Amino acid sequence: MLTPRQRLLALLTLCLALLAPLPAQAAAAVPPHNPVVFVHGYNADPGVWGGLREDLRAAGYTDSELFSWGYDTHRSVNEVLAGQLGAYVDQVRRQTGAARVDIVAHSFGSLVGRWYVKFGGGAATVDHWVSLAGPNHGTSTAWACALWDQACRDMTPGSYVVKNLNAGDETPGAVKYATFWSNCDEVINPDDSVPLAGATNTPVGCLRHNDLLGDDATSAGVRSFLAS
Repeated sequence: MLTPRQRLLALLTLCLALLAPLPAQAAAAVPPHNPVVFVHGYNADPGVWGGLREDLRAAGYTDSELFSWGYDTHRSVNEVLAGQLGAYVDQVRRQTGAARVDIVAHSFGSLVGRWYVKFGGGAATVDHWVSLAGPNHGTSTAWACALWDQACRDMTPGSYVVKNLNAGDETPGAVKYATFWSNCDEVINPDDSVPLAGATNTPVGCLRHNDLLGDDATSAGVRSFLAS
């Protein structure tokens, strides 16, 4: 049997416990990185991204944040491929729960990613967009296969795709844009086809077209830009 004094102390203890502030709940964990969607170039495949994927893993990315999209590079940028990329980005966002992704594209893949951003709704779902050696203003070397290949026609200077992508704002929306280009690129002609008005444009020196994919300085530049 508790004494009156003991009952009073117990009641006071209970009241103090009820009035005490609840411990702060831990804030929901914020994903450290946007998922990265890699878009390879003409006549290539997702395997070209091995080096950059490895560098991003070393920088703290996990495999569940890195996605290499594979596609038929002989199709039309505006009629087929940009829509397919948009569907893939939506799939990545559902899988990861991320609101936005980062796109890193090489060569022809740059046109596919740009069309998705500018005309396919990607301005709302892409945070960073990176072009490595992209024929952003067309390349005369594409005339060599333009007679029989739609993607080559899309890459020619003055094509429907090139004209529409560069009409008005070349870097629309709140997306952060970056390009990396070489003055020794044997595929992109002229070399200055790659840079875009409003983008962070980085010359990488004298590298061949595919060498940008494995160049350490280019990789460091891409990783720094994605972290911005």
